[in-house]
Amino acid sequence: MATSAVPAAIDALLAILRAAPALAEVRIVDGPPSVNLTERHRIYVGWSPGAEQAVDITQGFASAGARTRDEDFSIACYAETRAGDKDMTLRRTMAFQLLAAVEDSLRATNDAPTAPTLSGTVQWAHLTAGSLVQEQSDAGALAGLSFTVTCRARI
Repeated sequence: MATSAVPAAIDALLAILRAAPALAEVRIVDGPPSVNLTERHRIYVGWSPGAEQAVDITQGFASAGARTRDEDFSIACYAETRAGDKDMTLRRTMAFQLLAAVEDSLRATNDAPTAPTLSGTVQWAHLTAGSLVQEQSDAGALAGLSFTVTCRARI
């Protein structure tokens, strides 16, 4: 009996995003960033700047008899795009394009009917929150979107 659906759900989310054609040129990172920040476009799963935790989890009994539990959890994620230019409009637009590609990847299609269930690891998953950050420096412009993928699972 599983204690939590979180580990399998994160693995499935990573696999879905890494397989998404719209994200082919984007580095999909499991957890916090490494020292190498040379890629222009990145999506972090299980990390967001300033977030105190990778995932928030709550559980409760699903029915009398305590045989199953409902688990609700939110996975902290972050999409970032940077370039050496100072074009903040372009960076902001690209950050929202990355977020749109994540959202599209979580929608059911004929080719990916189990995407909203993270390949069957949860009952459903969807984007529920976001927050835009923008930075300018001598190195160029950066736009990032912290976002949350919220899930419901029966364990």
